[in-house]
Amino acid sequence: MLRLITPLVLAATFTPLCPGAERPNILFILADDLGWRDLACQGNANLHTPRIDAFARQGMRFTDAYAPAPVCSPTRAAILTGHSPARLRITNHLPDQPRFTPEDAVLKSAECRDHLPLEAVTVAERLKADAGYATAFIGKWHLYGGDQHEFGPLAQGFDINLGGCSFGGPPTFFDPYRIDFLPDRREGEYLPERLADETIAFMRDQSEAGRPFLAMLWNYTVHWPMEAPEDLVAKYKDRPLEGYRDHRYAAMIEAMDAALGRVFAALDELGIADETLVVFTSDNGPFGGVGDARPLRADKGHLYEGGIRVPLIVRWPGRIAAGEVCDTPVVLTDFFPTLLAAAGLKPAAGTPLDGTDLTPLLTGAGGFERDAIYWHYPNYAFHKDNRLGSAVRSGDYKLIEFFADDAVELYNLRDDLGEKNDLAKAQPDRAAAMLADLRAWREAVGAAMPEKR
Repeated sequence: MLRLITPLVLAATFTPLCPGAERPNILFILADDLGWRDLACQGNANLHTPRIDAFARQGMRFTDAYAPAPVCSPTRAAILTGHSPARLRITNHLPDQPRFTPEDAVLKSAECRDHLPLEAVTVAERLKADAGYATAFIGKWHLYGGDQHEFGPLAQGFDINLGGCSFGGPPTFFDPYRIDFLPDRREGEYLPERLADETIAFMRDQSEAGRPFLAMLWNYTVHWPMEAPEDLVAKYKDRPLEGYRDHRYAAMIEAMDAALGRVFAALDELGIADETLVVFTSDNGPFGGVGDARPLRADKGHLYEGGIRVPLIVRWPGRIAAGEVCDTPVVLTDFFPTLLAAAGLKPAAGTPLDGTDLTPLLTGAGGFERDAIYWHYPNYAFHKDNRLGSAVRSGDYKLIEFFADDAVELYNLRDDLGEKNDLAKAQPDRAAAMLADLRAWREAVGAAMPEKR
């Protein structure tokens, strides 16, 4: 059964993240299909991302950050609500496509909702209603299928929606975009630049009005189609395919970096950088046809590290020390309680919450506690080789249960980042205990399971 927060139990107590702190502005930047190593600051010397790298030096970079799912829609829903994809029963990219089921598949995909239900209270709704935030959604929504626009950003706490619709990827990255809720402006302009312009304009308006804001800048980059400005494509055309598998992919990342550099510069120009909590991350691992997740195993659509481990950088001058690197495992579902805490709010009492407030980690105060992080992916993706299953990480160890053949794999990620050495037979007691924990979690959140065909 789906368990959600209802608006009737919301509370609005203001207790600042730091003594004497005012409500910060919040800028949440989400890239699409950007892999864990798809930034120079993440160790990929073959990619040019100087603005994001500089941003990382000003805040905290997480080495063991995870998306809640190996595909986009579940991750987006989890960030907004603080509920795991399993609890929401949004476990695949929307709409869940039966055509992706392999002809010889043993299992039928589990039930998957085709939209984020309106009774699921979002962080935008809380910040707007309980802390007076102006809210804007700019970019990729992908939380309903078809023309169900009634489930878009404007129905989930956002005052402004520019580009948020059912699209998983844009028809094109160049104006005219043909994206719902993003009017054409200037023929030939590049989508990341347009989204940066809209974000800057919104931040400027709220700064002048003296109102705290939540800006969700959820880029369509680096999703298909592979399109970038001609000069950047030419720059990478004759380079070896190292650290990525398509020259256009590298060009798209650099172009996004340039656009985000303008957004970061605008915070300084407006004089609000010190008052703004900025998050940069990605919704899942890279699409394997164009990205290269190595040394991680696999890529988007898989429960191996390449599908779920993502870059994460958080900056808030004066609250988060510059240049910090954190190796504590975290998941993007954590940002629901974390952003509420930054604004002095608390999750509603008596309701389920699958994220953990990251404030102790961000501020260095200590006391962050969590037993495990869980994933549930009982659906087929866009390729034929993903295996339906669930996973759990506890400490250095990660266990994956695959449903079709009841296979269990166990890895020590500290010693074996590439998940090459399965320890399930060598450590049967640990594997059995983690499997029992994983199954108990699935039962607790009401996870939908696949069925035999």
